[in-house]
Amino acid sequence: MSQFFYIHQENPQVRLIHQAVEILRKGGVIVYPTDSGYALGCMLGNKHAMDRIVAIRKLPEGHNFTLVCSDLSELSTYSLVTNRAYRLIKNNTPGSYTFILTATKELPRRLMTSKRKTIGIRVPNNQIALDLLKELGEPILSCSLMLPGEEYITQSDPEEIRERLEHQVELIIHGGYLDQRPTTVVDLTEDTPVILREGSGPITPFI
Repeated sequence: MSQFFYIHQENPQVRLIHQAVEILRKGGVIVYPTDSGYALGCMLGNKHAMDRIVAIRKLPEGHNFTLVCSDLSELSTYSLVTNRAYRLIKNNTPGSYTFILTATKELPRRLMTSKRKTIGIRVPNNQIALDLLKELGEPILSCSLMLPGEEYITQSDPEEIRERLEHQVELIIHGGYLDQRPTTVVDLTEDTPVILREGSGPITPFI
């Protein structure tokens, strides 16, 4: 049975953030809040935990995961970023965007899209997520919390999430009742940005 932490949205308790990160480091799968609703997350290098997320969501082979980062300092480790792309990302993060970038060799091959060798990266505007990332010291491998046959869990109610996933994950963080809103996805692999999905992040800066 999973643990269930009530973490303050604006002033996350340091003790609980530390405990959550220890669960991640021990190979756990967690449910945590972001600015686009709740997400499933695990350590980047833990293939077993990643496979468990795939099983929970019944994802197809080759599904694109996202690296959720605390800031832009991790971009160059996992992706190739032009000066223009960096400026666009810097000016629009933290925020509800996922940026598609060309992956570097530091990224495990299983995480790259098979044809283009790209990866989605984002910096969420959510204090709990940012504190988790800073304590962890590396990105969290993530995907949105959508269960098989459903678009989203209604209103991202943490109590409902607990009822449905408490035997499948190690930790569920209650970080408020959030609306589940998809991010805006922007492809920055070429000179001109391409909007792949219009979501909650305004597209104006990229057109």
